[in-house]
This record gives sequence, C-alpha cells and structure tokens, in this order.
Amino acid sequence: MSRCLKIDSEKPDAENLAEAVRILREGGVIGFPTETFYGLGADARNEAAVEKIFRIKGRDFRNPLPLIVANENDLIPLVEEIPEAAQILMKAFWPGPLTLVFRASSSLLPRLTAETGKIGIRISSHPVARLLAEALSGPLTATSANISGGPECSSAEAVMDALGDLTDAVIDGGTTPGGKGSTVLDVTVSPPLILRAGVVPSDLILKTLNGC
Repeated sequence: MSRCLKIDSEKPDAENLAEAVRILREGGVIGFPTETFYGLGADARNEAAVEKIFRIKGRDFRNPLPLIVANENDLIPLVEEIPEAAQILMKAFWPGPLTLVFRASSSLLPRLTAETGKIGIRISSHPVARLLAEALSGPLTATSANISGGPECSSAEAVMDALGDLTDAVIDGGTTPGGKGSTVLDVTVSPPLILRAGVVPSDLILKTLNGC
C-alpha cells in the first residue's frame, strides 16, 4: 500500500509536509486534500510524473489536467493572458473552488492541455494544497484522486482503497467536504462559459461579472 503521511490542516506537520514535497520534486505522485475532494498531485513541470498521473487513473489523454498554484504570481508564466473577466473572478473567488480555463503558455507540457491550447487553474483554499504548491514554487496537478470514471474520494482511506500502491504517498489531511467539485469556467471566450457546474453557483458568477 501507498505510504500515508498525516498532516493536520490546521497545524501542518513540517516533517511530513517536507517529505511530501520531496516526493513531488523527485517525480512522485501523491494524494492530497483539497477544498472539495482529494486530488492526485504531481509536479506539473515533470513530464514523467504527469505521464504517471494518466497511467494511475487510466485517464484518456484527450482530457486536460487541471492545476493548482500557490498565488497569482505563479499563474502568470502558465498562461498567455489574464482576461478582465478572469481578474474579476479571481478577486471574488480565489482562493476557492473555481477553476478558470485560460489560454495556456507554450511553456506548459502538451500533455497537461491535451493539446487544446487551454489549461484550467485555481488557487486552492485548502491549506495543505496551497502549502504543497508554494513549496514546489510551481504548479501542482489537481485531478481527482481516483480511477477515471470511479467515485471521487473524500478521505485518505478512500484514496488508498481506490488506488492501492499506485501512488507514492497519500496525505491524510482529514475528511474533505465532497459533494461537488470545483466549478470550471472557460475565460478564453466572451462571455465566459461554464464547462462544469460545481461548488460556486453559476448565478453567483454571473452576478459577479455584472457587478451586482
């Protein structure tokens, strides 16, 4: 079975956090908690690690991988531009469960974008997810920690049951809220287009964009 690293979301254990980051930097894949479900994390700059994500999940290569970054400065080199609508929504909903789809920078691995030229990114409101991205000083993959098509996981135990020893480690950060995943919104078109309904309601997004 995969190694389990216990990390209290309120008082993160520095030693276990450092071990998780070491695994990521060395090309490993870990399960980690987010503000919705558990995610499957790898250093998004590491081609071999990204390929491993697809193998673990049995994921179709035509499906892009969403990313988590620690802050807006880390977003800038990953995208071609940040449209005005995106800036409004980032201010209103980040950190939080809103994934914005941007035109991807040419520096990103083609596998991440599924060669669509677009990439979904958010700043997570979960402290462990943000700490991992911050320690990496770069993007962390944030696809759900499950086999593609299978149920999403709200606990480290569920991730380990679903994936067994396919991951290098799983961070046990307690139970996540579950329910819905992040809302996914394409900001490369005008008006922005909801690609997946999620935690952030579509009517609230519309009101925010309209200044209501």
